[in-house]
Amino acid sequence: MPLARIDLTEGKSPEYRRTIADVVYDQMIIHLGVPEDRFQVVTQHPRGEVIADPDYLGIYRSEDAVFIQLVFLDVATPEQKGNFYKAVVDELHEKLLLRTEDVFFNLQTVQPADWSMGNGIVTYANGVPADRLDPNSIPADFHW
Repeated sequence: MPLARIDLTEGKSPEYRRTIADVVYDQMIIHLGVPEDRFQVVTQHPRGEVIADPDYLGIYRSEDAVFIQLVFLDVATPEQKGNFYKAVVDELHEKLLLRTEDVFFNLQTVQPADWSMGNGIVTYANGVPADRLDPNSIPADFHW
């Protein structure tokens, strides 16, 4: 049920964009304890419309910065979130040679009633199934 929005400067191949989406999706499941439901939007913007401060906090970003924003129920600990960030940037660097400094994250957490998965109804009006909330629901022996 998480919603991932990925924004980047236009000019990247469909395979490049899909790799970013796949990495974010896989690492969300591994590190954030979210269900295997996939809702993602990948948006390309003309050069100059993805604006990231080039040296905020001493992190030197290029014009190829990628913004990754997730909206989900707050079921993950700060440690799990940090592990997610690190795993995504490491894998994107390995697979796409994307600079780790160019990956910017923003996580937004919401309440169960903030979701409508269709038909104009409050999907989780009667609560969220336990397997959708428990960050420890992934079996220890789970492998991709």
